[in-house]
Amino acid sequence: MRGVDVVEFRQTLTVPRPRGVVAAAHRAWLSHPRWALAVKGAFAASLAWSVGLVAPAPFADYPYYAPLGAVLATTSTVVRSVHDSLQSVAAVLVGAIIARGVALLPLPGLLELTVVVGIALLCVGWRIFGDMGSWTVMSAIFVLILGSGDADYIGSYAGLIVVGAAIGIGVNLLFPPLPLTPSELALGRLRSGVAEQVESLANWLEQQGPLDHDEWERRRQGLYPTIESARAAVAQTREASRANRRARRNKGWMASQTRRAGALGTSAEVVEEIVRLLVVWESEGLNDLALGQQLRPELAGTLRAFASAVHSAQVRDKEGDPEAGAAADAVRRLDESLEEFREAVREAQRSSQYDYFVAGALIINLDRGADALHI
Repeated sequence: MRGVDVVEFRQTLTVPRPRGVVAAAHRAWLSHPRWALAVKGAFAASLAWSVGLVAPAPFADYPYYAPLGAVLATTSTVVRSVHDSLQSVAAVLVGAIIARGVALLPLPGLLELTVVVGIALLCVGWRIFGDMGSWTVMSAIFVLILGSGDADYIGSYAGLIVVGAAIGIGVNLLFPPLPLTPSELALGRLRSGVAEQVESLANWLEQQGPLDHDEWERRRQGLYPTIESARAAVAQTREASRANRRARRNKGWMASQTRRAGALGTSAEVVEEIVRLLVVWESEGLNDLALGQQLRPELAGTLRAFASAVHSAQVRDKEGDPEAGAAADAVRRLDESLEEFREAVREAQRSSQYDYFVAGALIINLDRGADALHI
């Protein structure tokens, strides 16, 4: 990671900040990107409204439609705002055309509305509109009821939506969202959750009998939302980096988050597979074949080293950094502990008639987890 990335990362997460209301507000602002989106959306809507007021007739008669396009374009990432704006404009035009076409037919008011809404709803699911398909129905109803299918109204409505969307896109380009802090916090929760599960598993092996299937299933289900939240947060940051002028300055931080998300996801899978192996064998009364009393504490020790390495998984920003050095030491200790467990399994095989197949499978999974943490 480059020096400027390190400075920003430290300022955001690790450097002690002054205490007080301002510092608390700053942390809250970084942790809740929706607040920035709200401010940008309000600013873009106000600007679009002002433009609508000074637009030539007949646009100036309907200035309230411009803020709709502005808000739409500022509630997502830079690239998505352009994509969503194009889809919404297409949906608006299709809805307006539907209303205009039906208005030309000699239909009574109620039947006219029924036909317009029915046709518009058929168009909502068109792939070309994506998530913006609902604008087709909204546009058709506005044009039919408020504009009575009038061509000037249709042009003003669609035109102001386009102008508002262009203003929103411009504001988004000037102040692009890049939610690095929320994704960092989500990774921190995932790291703590995985490390806690590994520690609990080690305690169970040292202090209790065979693993309880229901208990560990509840634990697995409890961690799953945290895993998905972290993956979604990192994916959102990665998407937000496209066409984002802030992305180059934070390139190293984003790359680090992507690596850590992969490592922690793999670690969670490794823990799940270890639990599955132990639960399946021990629930069938095959505890001695799986580990036996001799290897059970050896595995617990290795799991503690694994938990320490998971808990230390963090940004590797520059050579000589103490946090990066601590993470490297934790992974090195995991490698050493894993080698000790491997040797203990070999010794158990030599002194027993069993081949300890499950213990071998556990080693393979722990190897995978250790490799993932070499980030």
